[in-house]
Amino acid sequence: MSMPKFYNLNDYVDYLEKRGEVKRITTEVDPDLEIAEVADRVIEENGPVLIFENVKGADFPLAINLFGTEERVELALGRKPKEVGEELVDIFQKLNPPSLKSLFSVFSKAYGLVNLRTKKVSSGIVQQNEFEPDLSRLPIIKCWPKDGGKFITLGLVLTQDPLTNRRNLGIYRMQVFDKKTTGMHWHPHKGGAAHYHEAGKLNRDLEVAVVLGGDPKMIFSAIAPLPDGMDELAFASYLRGKPIPMVKGKTISQSVPANADFVLEGYVPQNVLREEGPFGDHFGHYSMEADFPIFKLNTITHKNRPIFPATIVGKPPKEDVFLGMAAGEMFSPLIKIIQPEVKDMWAYYEAGFHNLLAVSVDERYPKNGIKTMLALWGTGQLLLTKCMITVSSDIDPRDFKSVLNEIGENFDPREDFLLIPWAPLDTLDFTSGKLNVGSKMGINALRKPNNQRKTYAKKVPDPRAKHKEIIDYRLLNGGFLVLQTKSDAKKLISKMFKTPGYKNVRIIAVVSADIKLNDDTDLIWGIFTRFDPYLDVIFEKTELKGSAVLYDGRMGIDATAKKWYPDVIEMSDDIKDKVSKKWNKY
Repeated sequence: MSMPKFYNLNDYVDYLEKRGEVKRITTEVDPDLEIAEVADRVIEENGPVLIFENVKGADFPLAINLFGTEERVELALGRKPKEVGEELVDIFQKLNPPSLKSLFSVFSKAYGLVNLRTKKVSSGIVQQNEFEPDLSRLPIIKCWPKDGGKFITLGLVLTQDPLTNRRNLGIYRMQVFDKKTTGMHWHPHKGGAAHYHEAGKLNRDLEVAVVLGGDPKMIFSAIAPLPDGMDELAFASYLRGKPIPMVKGKTISQSVPANADFVLEGYVPQNVLREEGPFGDHFGHYSMEADFPIFKLNTITHKNRPIFPATIVGKPPKEDVFLGMAAGEMFSPLIKIIQPEVKDMWAYYEAGFHNLLAVSVDERYPKNGIKTMLALWGTGQLLLTKCMITVSSDIDPRDFKSVLNEIGENFDPREDFLLIPWAPLDTLDFTSGKLNVGSKMGINALRKPNNQRKTYAKKVPDPRAKHKEIIDYRLLNGGFLVLQTKSDAKKLISKMFKTPGYKNVRIIAVVSADIKLNDDTDLIWGIFTRFDPYLDVIFEKTELKGSAVLYDGRMGIDATAKKWYPDVIEMSDDIKDKVSKKWNKY
């Protein structure tokens, strides 16, 4: 049975409403924190799409939690994400090398690639209405108490390379400064920033269209880790099975999606920066303030009956988890085209995706796992991955317990630990204390050819009896011991290396007192978002041999919060109380 197709946001919401998955809220709500708190509670319960029809001070309704379940994402895409990746891999493999027989064998699938394009139209519903640039009329929200202000959180930023005219569609947060000005928080590794850089070489401002709403597949394509230079709008057209119609902008030379709900037309001027942030982001901490370009608004167009889409991010799980998992399921199969030894891979949403990637590898020669790490770090947005673990091909990388078992049995730090001290890092990562740069580490846990496996601890003495600074502990699979403390973590690790009874512990990770050790999501988040490998990983033994540092023995990770870390995202008590008192009115 085929899934229904949606070519605009209203059709998608109307269909979900018929299924009972939409809650319309007519009570007046404040865009300053109240909407975010209501949405956060609903998202945690895998609740419905929320339509706030009476947003204080705004002229339009707001929708949030549009993609808050796996099934909802599949409906928006029109199929299961993994099927798309497998279909594209199948087409490539059967057409490589091309032949008449192979062409006919994939004709029905390859026909869909005809739609890997957009089409120009003379008019579009997004231009049914136009008004003077005034962002205050839109229901833009403030998500968290220490945010720098209100942010557009689900705007699809459309840019073109000034030399090649290649397009890029990305989601970059936009802090509202006044009625006509926002920040443009594009990271240097992203397509929009690349176009801005190229425009700067020509001493030109960069035209920008910010698309809100429209075909749900556009929203997914904007966050998808597509290869550099691939047109996200064309990919969205492929997913929808027909080209996205594009109409010329009112005040800019580029075309915009004709069926969007809103389009904000404007430009990003060269050599104008403004401090932006903080912002409660998907690593669960506020991202650091920094100077970013600004966006100047020319005009706003919108269709009749528009919906303003928004989302909140923060400590996982949030709505972005489901979009991120879908992107992983869709694009993991495509990695096999350029890295055939990769069987499967999984970026852990609990760690904010970029902080932890597990990869199963079909090892064809010694240290194939190390080669795979290096290759993946050089592939698209995987360059931002901080911790990468490779395991044998029969291990499911989604199964964290199995991954830890493989580390416990196979990881030998003398030859399986890879440290890259300074490299590009996600702009949102704060652990190195520097913007956009930090370190990376790889753990190669593929089985050795002789299949000799190490023994790891499956039970340990209570370490609290030996070191009073330990608040609590948990022993995970693979001899991975987690200690909770308020004291100096590195000193505690050194003490544990000398403490009898822990010989077969393989890794000791020390976390702060706020981490819930028995909550797997919180534990993974608490470890992998809070350490920089270069600064915070130590080994029981180190040796300098030539220019190489050799590691041996047990591994320690200081995953406690450091003094330069930004605050953890937390809603204020007054807003929690306000929402609780009004809950039955929503």
